[in-house]
Amino acid sequence: MRTYDLTPLYRTAIGFDRLAKMLNDGQRSENEISYPPYNIELVDENAYKIVMAIAGFQINELEIETEHQTLRVTGRKAKKEQETTFLHRGIANRDFEHKFQLADHVKVTGANLENGLLSIALVREIPEALKPRKIEIGTQVQSNVSNFIEQKAA
Repeated sequence: MRTYDLTPLYRTAIGFDRLAKMLNDGQRSENEISYPPYNIELVDENAYKIVMAIAGFQINELEIETEHQTLRVTGRKAKKEQETTFLHRGIANRDFEHKFQLADHVKVTGANLENGLLSIALVREIPEALKPRKIEIGTQVQSNVSNFIEQKAA
């Protein structure tokens, strides 16, 4: 047994429940079969694309949603009234749900279904407040600090 049950951490660790959940999800995803197959492409420095092979699905059978930095792609096949008798069944035609953990500030900008491939466009938009900025070096900052210290001492 190579997996560990981390649910006791949820009761005792306040604020670390997200870390425990991520560890739990990471263990679970290693053992699961990845259906449908997918690629993650780097389009640009801050742009990505997920391409999923979902042959046989129509647009109305697919659902894409984001919630709390998680992208969920769900496919639910409409039930057919007429049953088909297969001599060989090599094309998987089953329901699926696939979750992707998104990094901070990554947003879904669009999706496209063409020739059985679902393409989902992602962009990383870092807010201005979090971008690196240059600080000018000068002597006036030192004088402001010394004035503050002198005022506090008085």
